[in-house]
Amino acid sequence: MEFTKGHGTGNDFVILPDPDGALELTPELVAAICDRRRGLGADGVLRVVCAAKHSDGAALAGEAEWFMDYWNSDGSFAEMCGNGARVFVRYLLETGLATPTADPLPVATRAGLVHARLDGEAIAVEMRRPRRYAASAAALGGLTLPGTAVDVGNPHLVCPVPAGLDLAGLDLTRAPGFDQTLFPSGVNVEFTAPAEPIDGIDGHVLMRVYERGSAETLSCGTGACAVAAVALDDAAREVGTVAVDVPGGRLTVTITDDSCWLSGPALLIATGTLTLP
Repeated sequence: MEFTKGHGTGNDFVILPDPDGALELTPELVAAICDRRRGLGADGVLRVVCAAKHSDGAALAGEAEWFMDYWNSDGSFAEMCGNGARVFVRYLLETGLATPTADPLPVATRAGLVHARLDGEAIAVEMRRPRRYAASAAALGGLTLPGTAVDVGNPHLVCPVPAGLDLAGLDLTRAPGFDQTLFPSGVNVEFTAPAEPIDGIDGHVLMRVYERGSAETLSCGTGACAVAAVALDDAAREVGTVAVDVPGGRLTVTITDDSCWLSGPALLIATGTLTLP
């Protein structure tokens, strides 16, 4: 079948067009596609399905034409992916499955409805407003790093790196330990450090992430939203704009009283034919 490869700040995806929901994806098939040596290689798969044709999107079919069927690279489901949503919308626009309008474009996901709009050359998506709900900690090597649990439609644990510890030097080749009682379905763990102030921006943070189901990635959109919420909270602010620098580039998060917008580049880089194993 045909595929497209895309990425948002280095968070990369294989996009499979399947409007009628005829393709039977399995965890093994997704893992094979995402294998970086024996497959195409990606952090996840985005299947493009008509919302009415997918059991997880049918309830939202009256509000959105398309459902983003997102799978992690290990073949597990994810409720939401911020960078994936932006790449998904770029695909809809560039293939003519959707047209740019003055109103934000609705997309159905397992975390509910999200809206997207063009933001200059970038794409911005309206995410669920992050909800900070508990204190917790991540174990990394011999370190225990306190953090904050944040819900962005999927679970996150944001752990600031203490002064004197180099963010770039953290070993993320293995999954951090976490409280499995608080996170029974796993968690995305973000490690952060302060960055130089930027004029006109309320906060600037460096971030690395170990994603549930994908290991360390170059970027995580929902993770950036979680990190921005914690950064604003640390600055005694409920709303504002935060630049989040990830290894793959920069994301901008704007949190208002009732929304959270994630903006950044979303690129399609290749198309081809995939021989399914």
